[in-house]
Amino acid sequence: MVDRIATIGFGEAAGAFAGAWCVPTVAYDLKLDDPAGREAMLARMAAHRVVAAHHVAAAIEGADLILSLVTAGSALDVARAVANAIAPGQLYCDLNSVAPDTKRAAQAAIERAGGHYVDVAVLAPVFPKQLAVPLLVSGTHAADAAAALGSAGFTNVSLLDGPVGAASSVKMIRSVMVKGIEALTAECVLAAETAGVRDAVIASLDASPAPRGWAATADYNLDRMMLHGRRRAEEMREVVKTLDALGTGSAMTRATVERQDALARPGAPVPDGLAAKLDMLLGRSRAEAAE
Repeated sequence: MVDRIATIGFGEAAGAFAGAWCVPTVAYDLKLDDPAGREAMLARMAAHRVVAAHHVAAAIEGADLILSLVTAGSALDVARAVANAIAPGQLYCDLNSVAPDTKRAAQAAIERAGGHYVDVAVLAPVFPKQLAVPLLVSGTHAADAAAALGSAGFTNVSLLDGPVGAASSVKMIRSVMVKGIEALTAECVLAAETAGVRDAVIASLDASPAPRGWAATADYNLDRMMLHGRRRAEEMREVVKTLDALGTGSAMTRATVERQDALARPGAPVPDGLAAKLDMLLGRSRAEAAE
């Protein structure tokens, strides 16, 4: 049974999970060290009934399950920081979207210190699924992790036979499509809008099978990129590493990194509707668009 959870990082994913957990949870996030963001983070944790820890060691002490939920660029640094305080046998689940080589480096740090490292891939957005989000788990301690995650309330955990790096390979390689389609959508609708043929292009795409209308798809994809493009670009840099390690080529994925970065509007309000998003990205006012 899992009686205490520690989470390192308290962003979107940790908040989604903590809002559904019934297990006592302690969390540490770098924003607690930033005077500008500390009070907001403390309030956010309190709203989710999570106890704030002021350093990594305090967060993981006595935890039955440690979840790393940080940005791709911080995943390895966090593993090394946890390794300085982890107790022998503690279970460390790395849910970050990083390349297999990055996870193997994190594994080395954790296991040198006696911890049990597990590769976990999150295979869908955490909202609205929360604890029903599909998780794919690999590594020597995957079965133990699956049992612990189930005890913590996760309801859609699958085991993948293979070492650390197997689950993240699935996540990274499927991201070529998932995040790549977002970047291709942006390129398409920005060009179509500038050329004055947006409706005709969307109509032609709607004539092909799609999970939803393409106007809604474009609006949704731009929303994700504008809100989370910086974080997604970090992840796609890890995808580049994955593909380069395989030797299969990464030209489109490299371009996706650039497009996700270019469209990111961190901290800025993102307008509702495709037309309004296109106006913002193209630097147009509504009056200009109406002329």
